[in-house]
Amino acid sequence: MKRLLTLAVLAFLSLALAQSGTLQYNSNASDPLPKEVDEKLVALFMETYPDVTVEHTQVDHEGFKQAIRTYFASSRPPEVLTWFAGNRMRFFANRGALLNLDDLWEENNWDEVYPKGFQASSQHNGEFVFVPTQYYWWAVYYRKDIFGDLGLSEPQTWPELLEICQTLRENDIVPFTIGTRFLWPAAGWFDYLNMRVNGPEFHIDLTEGKVAYNSEEVKNTFNHWGQALDAGCFIENPAAYNWQEGADFFIQGDAAMYLIGDFVRDLYPDDREDAELDFFRFPIIDPSLPVGEEAPTDGYFASANADDPELAKLFLSFLGSKEAQELVAREMGRIVPRNDVDPSLYPDYVQKGLNEIINQADLIAQFYDRDTTPEMAQAGMNGFVEFMANPDQIDRILDRLEEERARLFDN
Repeated sequence: MKRLLTLAVLAFLSLALAQSGTLQYNSNASDPLPKEVDEKLVALFMETYPDVTVEHTQVDHEGFKQAIRTYFASSRPPEVLTWFAGNRMRFFANRGALLNLDDLWEENNWDEVYPKGFQASSQHNGEFVFVPTQYYWWAVYYRKDIFGDLGLSEPQTWPELLEICQTLRENDIVPFTIGTRFLWPAAGWFDYLNMRVNGPEFHIDLTEGKVAYNSEEVKNTFNHWGQALDAGCFIENPAAYNWQEGADFFIQGDAAMYLIGDFVRDLYPDDREDAELDFFRFPIIDPSLPVGEEAPTDGYFASANADDPELAKLFLSFLGSKEAQELVAREMGRIVPRNDVDPSLYPDYVQKGLNEIINQADLIAQFYDRDTTPEMAQAGMNGFVEFMANPDQIDRILDRLEEERARLFDN
């Protein structure tokens, strides 16, 4: 009995200690709406645990990608950081940089409220190291007012999309905006074209280094991309713009479409959104293939070398809670992975995304730079952007990418 009492006292003291102290939390939520919701989550946590102080640092999205390795290399890394599921998470897990969260998942019974796919994406070598808290689809977003004025309908096939590009050009409207200064928007085009031309399983094999980049299959993907370039589907000099600057062409009505994630909504004026903004699934190219879609999953992990791992787990437990995820669903319109969140919190467009994109998919990809290694992602995205500027150099570009793939995956 004395031993049981001692254990109970220790457990109580451990809980009490975990609910006081200082927590360092570094976040990539820098766009206006995510930044606001991120701050609300921190405020709600500190209201719930008034003896905990959260040192909250918000860094712009691209800067965070560069800074995160520095964070982990520092003598006092942040306890909790925002990040991405997939290979981006595994990069740090492979280096032993992430805190094991098996006990956290068990204590919160998250296996009962997180679907199996999200559980799998949160593990490394059978251990939980990640807490997924939101995901979003990619689609072709379009100005439905422009489509309406020109009598255009949502295209279902690739030839229909190219015809729409031609009609828009004839009316002095750029069909697609894109900003590739930071490379990754071009990867969205590669992912969708490759999944539609060769199938999502082939695409995942490619990102995992099992397929040659200079294969006929991949070259066929770029041939379709070349068709869009030849049809004048894109703004001029896309490498001069980041993705937000690319969105300006869309918002101002100079471009009619944008292949992008649902986060583009964060930039769109609220008072015009209902009248102007809509989206459709990237058109089918080969109807005999399974349908793949992009649904990148965001969340959090903790540093294995954090000063206070128990405080980190306390914060992660809160971020993965129903209360926190309902706040994200309600305030941001993001889809959250917990299956016990009230679906009525989602606006109509989220129901459309779920019904017409996510629920119709045979396979969900994370995104090129999350599904492959960071080194291959950098080389690949450089190649995609170069191709958009110099499509006649396709053979040289693909041979170079194949050399990089062989170096990274065959050794």
